[in-house]
This record gives sequence, structure tokens and C-alpha cells, in this order.
Amino acid sequence: MIQAIAFYIFAIVVLVSGAMTIASRNPVHSVLWLILAFFNAAGLMVLVGAEFIAMLLVIVYVGAVAVLFLFVVMMLDIDFAELRAGFVRYFGIGLVLAVALVCEILIAVGAWSAGGVDLARRGAPVDPTIPNIQAIGNLLYTRYLFVFEGAGLVLLVAMIGAIVLTHRQRQGVRPQNIAQQVARRPQDATRNMRPEIGQGVQL
Repeated sequence: MIQAIAFYIFAIVVLVSGAMTIASRNPVHSVLWLILAFFNAAGLMVLVGAEFIAMLLVIVYVGAVAVLFLFVVMMLDIDFAELRAGFVRYFGIGLVLAVALVCEILIAVGAWSAGGVDLARRGAPVDPTIPNIQAIGNLLYTRYLFVFEGAGLVLLVAMIGAIVLTHRQRQGVRPQNIAQQVARRPQDATRNMRPEIGQGVQL
């Protein structure tokens, strides 16, 4: 009974916070609602025994991705009025994606109502005596090692692409000279002064 109550509480909060993430007019409030959705989704994962996924939701998504979104929204000068003005231009593409998403949801509901999954025919059977995290680690670093490394390479390429796209030459800014900084001596950076009493230091 307690598990059912906790499930409905977490599920309702996830749905409400997800809807508020989209409906909030303030982007900072949207990110905060998204963080709340992640926390409650982690609670749902704990209820079904997937504590590793719950930990990933809290550490990776809440601790890194959502906080990064929050810093980007708060620190960058983004003209949200201009972004909303392009809604009509991309309405057709958005409509196609929405129809595709609805079709995928209908297919998933039909597959779920067709019957349960035969656990004996799974591609990667797991020993029920070992913990959940250990089972994921054994599969991730043995059978799916190359897939895991490939995902890391994809993230690396995405990070490099983001740096290249956002890097731009700024006018009026002194460039950094690494060789000059390395070759600088302590006597070039400091100067010993012996000012007279009551005269102060001349800069």
C-alpha cells in the first residue's frame, strides 16, 4: 500500500512538473521544474529496483545537465522573444515530429497491451543473486564495451563541435600569449620598494 501511494505521488509530480517545464514563460523556472521532474523520476526508479538509473538521474541529469542549463539560461544574453518569433517558421517540422512521436507512443501502448515480455528469452540474462549495479557493470564492460566506448566518442565529438561553434573572435580583447607567460621571471612581475614613513607607495 505504501509503495502504491509513493508511486502515485511521484508519478503525479513528474507529470505536473513536466507540464510546467513546457508551460512556464520564465526559462529559469522551466529548468527548476525540470530538476523537480528528474528527482521524482529517480524516486520511481528506486521503487522498481533500478537504483543505478535513479543515481544516474540525480548525479548526471540534476547535478550536471540541469545545472548547466540553468547557468546557460542565467548567464547568456538570449533573446527569447526572437526565438519565439521563429515558431511559425518551424511549425511544419514540429508538427511532423509531433505526429511521429504520437505514432511511437501508440505503437508502444499496443506492444505493451499485447502481453508481457518473456524473461527467459532476453538477450542478456542476469543472475538474480548479484546486485543490480554489478550486473550492469558486468554487461557494460564486457559484452557492450565497444558500444560504451562509441557513446563516449560521440559525446567527445559533440563537445568539440559545441566549442568550435561557440568560439568566436572578440574585438578589443588582448589575446593570451602562453610563451610570454611561461618565460616571465619573478623579478619582471614584482618590484621591491622601500617607501619613506608617511609617503606611501608610488604605483
